Amino acid sequence: MTAGGGVTVRRVGEAALLLEVADQERVAALYARLLAERADGTLGDLAEIVPAARTVLLDGVADPAALAGRLSGWIVTGSGPVEGPLVELPTVYDGPDLAEVAELWGVGTEEAVRRHSGIEYRVAFCGFAPGFGYLTGLPAELAVPRRATPRAAVPAGSVAVAGGYSAVYPGPSPGGWQLLGRTAVRLWDTGREPAALLAPGTRVRFVPVKGHEHA
Repeated sequence: MTAGGGVTVRRVGEAALLLEVADQERVAALYARLLAERADGTLGDLAEIVPAARTVLLDGVADPAALAGRLSGWIVTGSGPVEGPLVELPTVYDGPDLAEVAELWGVGTEEAVRRHSGIEYRVAFCGFAPGFGYLTGLPAELAVPRRATPRAAVPAGSVAVAGGYSAVYPGPSPGGWQLLGRTAVRLWDTGREPAALLAPGTRVRFVPVKGHEHA
């Protein structure tokens, strides 16, 4: 069924709904409203609210048909994202792709660092690997393509950009994002509660530091 404000509600299995919207701004607004209504107790029994690039998944829904009927009357605008805590990540900007990204931006490497670190990002959604947050905030003119050939191994803590997103690799893995630098902050730690440092709505700033300050 199709809801007002460009939202499409789809049934997923026995106890879940998938809400589809047109863009990331509407995802942020929808996610914020769902969190607020769950906190007020007006959504009923609901185990998980999981945002993605163009969707929000509601899992553990006691009565999917009834909730879908209610959501069909919602109007979602592009305002009202979740205001999460601010996380600052000390970052050494010495990545192997920094010069190439600076060239794509038409600037030198120092200016590229200034531009990337001068933005307050927001975690739009998580995916790809545990603790990996997709950070929005890059202006459209700073969007860059992924590498033509992905690397077989990207070190944990690598600070990267691809498309309109920034991110930090929480663990070593293959990857095709452009690497700008590195941080020693652990984004995923199973000995911590919660294990993931970044969650949807968390605000993120990259703070440039010298290599000897990287601990």
